[in-house]
Parts: sequence; C-alpha cells; structure tokens
Amino acid sequence: MITLDLEKYTYHLPDERIARFPVEPRDVSKLLVYKQAEIREDRFYNLIKHLPQESFLVFNNTKVIPARLFFQKLSGAIIEIFLLNPVVPSGIISQVMETTQTCTWACIIGNKKRLKGKLVGTHTIHTTNDLELVAELVDSEKNYVQFTWNNSQLTFAEIVKYFGQIPLPPYLKRDTEEKDYETYQTVYSKNDGAVAAPTAGLHFTEKVLFDLVDQDIDYDFITLHVGAGTFQPIKVQNVVEHQMHSEQIVFDKAFIEQLSRKLNFVIPVGTTSMRSLESLYWFGVKLLQRQETFFIEKLFPYNQAETISAEASIQAILDYMEAQNIEQLVGETEIFIFPGYQFRICKGIITNFHQPDSTLILLVAALVGEDWRKIYDFALENNFRFLSYGDSSLLIP
Repeated sequence: MITLDLEKYTYHLPDERIARFPVEPRDVSKLLVYKQAEIREDRFYNLIKHLPQESFLVFNNTKVIPARLFFQKLSGAIIEIFLLNPVVPSGIISQVMETTQTCTWACIIGNKKRLKGKLVGTHTIHTTNDLELVAELVDSEKNYVQFTWNNSQLTFAEIVKYFGQIPLPPYLKRDTEEKDYETYQTVYSKNDGAVAAPTAGLHFTEKVLFDLVDQDIDYDFITLHVGAGTFQPIKVQNVVEHQMHSEQIVFDKAFIEQLSRKLNFVIPVGTTSMRSLESLYWFGVKLLQRQETFFIEKLFPYNQAETISAEASIQAILDYMEAQNIEQLVGETEIFIFPGYQFRICKGIITNFHQPDSTLILLVAALVGEDWRKIYDFALENNFRFLSYGDSSLLIP
C-alpha cells in the first residue's frame, strides 16, 4: 500500500492572496519561470522568451457551460441544480449538449429535501415567446434529473445559456457577474461540457498565440471536460486514499499523429492537459497488454512493473485507431498524479498556483520535487495572485 502524508504538501494561503477577479488584459498577469531549479519573474506576454525552441504546447479546448440552474417553487423555496455529467443520452459531452427537447444528467441538488414533483422554469425570449424548462428528479439515489423543454429548435447548450449561471469556484466567495461569462473562458474554448475552466489557459491572448506561431512553437488541442471534483479538497491523512473524480477526455487522431512527432518536449497548458496526456500514454500501455478499455484507474500507473517508451505507447494507439477505423478516441480517466509518479509524456507545465491540500499541489510536487515549496514561497513573497483568476507559472524541471 502506497502512503503519502498530506501534511508534507500543504502551505498557508492568506485569503487576500486569492484573486477574486482577473487582470486585464489577460496576458499582463505575472509569470513565474522555474527552469533548472532557478526562479525568475516576468509577465505572461513574454512567455515565448522562456519556452525551449522544440516545445510542443497542448491546450485543453473545453468550454465552461452555465451549469448552475435555479428553480423557484410556488412556496418560494429556491432549488439549485448543478449539472455534473450527462446520463441520457450518453457519449461525448459536447455532442450531448446538442440534444433537443430532453436529456438526463447526474447533478448536485441544493435544498433537495424541498424537491417534490417537477420544477418549472420560464424565460421570455424575443419578447413574445415563453421558453419553459422542466426539471424532474427521476432517480433520487443517484441524483439523476431529467430536463425537458418546449422548443425543439433549441439545443440543451442553448437552454442552459438562458437558464443557467457560470459556476465560479467556491473559494472566490462571490456571485457570478456578467463579465465572468467572458473572462472565465479561454480565448480558444470550443467544446461545451466543463463545469470549471482550465484556468492555466485563461492568460493566453490571440497575441500570445500568434507569438507561438511566429516563433515556430507548435501547439494543438485536446478536450478534457473539467468536473466539479477538481475543487474537492483532500480530507484524508494518507492522500493515496483520496477518492479521485473521473473525467471524460477526447483525442482526435490527427492530434495523436502530431504528438507522435513531437515527443521531445511536450508542455501541457494546465493540469487537465497534463492528466489527459499522461492518461493517453497509459491507454497505449493497456493496448499493449491486450486491454482495449480506455479507462485509466486512479492507481493504474503505480502498479506497472514494465517500462514502455512513449513512442511505443503512442504507436500502439495509432495502430489501434487504424485497425478500428476511428478518427476520434474517447476515454475516461481518474489518474492520480502525486510524488513518485514517473512522467512519460510531459516535460514541463504551464499552470496557475493551486489550493493547499489539493490534488493539484501533489501533481506539481510530482513534477518538480521538493522545489514546489520554494516555488510557492517565492510566489507568496513576491505578491503573486493565487488560484483560478490568479497569476501563472512555467515549470520546467
């Protein structure tokens, strides 16, 4: 049994260091650069100056949906329904968002004891037509909620834009504002389905992306729909016992082909991209072990004795996709990256500064070792802004 003491991976984060709002423009945020154990400070718009020339950046192009839905009962009670993941229809989340008329989701339900019968919400569109959304709890034990609406021309993605709110992280301790619908999305967000932003990407502007192209730094996109579990603190002393959430990941064959040619210096933008890339490697390992289920269990990497090269793993995936005649790979991962993990794809990371006692601190510590504390001490001492709307770091061990 692996053991890892939580107390070794915590730190004190003063409340005033949590960024409640983003800086504008996005790319003027601070950038902490950690390379070869040395730390320096810069601005994010100078990112290109610190990237190795052979870098291949990987972005997560998931798009945050307005996942908080509020219904008021005739009694006045407010019921909040927080979307987690679709149940019916199942499949790629961004495609499920295109469903019309009805769908069923697993949810978190606030004030659930007051929920009896159907909930009905109305919204007037185009000043004349009333749009009606009905929510019905169809499985109380699993918190499955069925949604139906009275306009077959509208997709569920459009429905939640009328009825929902962007779910800001709870530690921001404020209500969603109109500006958040823009600032809590990356400029390259594309595929609906996340309930939290891949925040490392929030600093990128069109100008920074242009700089990458201008300096021949290659990049591409994957999709991991960030779930509510990303905010779940570790509450057990042995962190390995922490229950990891599962998230859907989607890879296009063209991306995997590009990756196979760019394995020298892969830098994920954010922890979600890192988890996705490392999970992809382990799927290749499973294929070589004659396992074709793309589900990476929490501790699967730590139970493997044989070392397989990244090249061999990625080639196994491409061979599998060719044999199956598929252009897109859809999987699930609950991979838990903590100190002791051996990275197979990623050589560094671009990421924000994370909460104490979180799985993301463990991921950073897995990459940079004990220097994680030196990095965070520097950030605290030099007025860096923390968490989702905070500043950024480039970490290359």
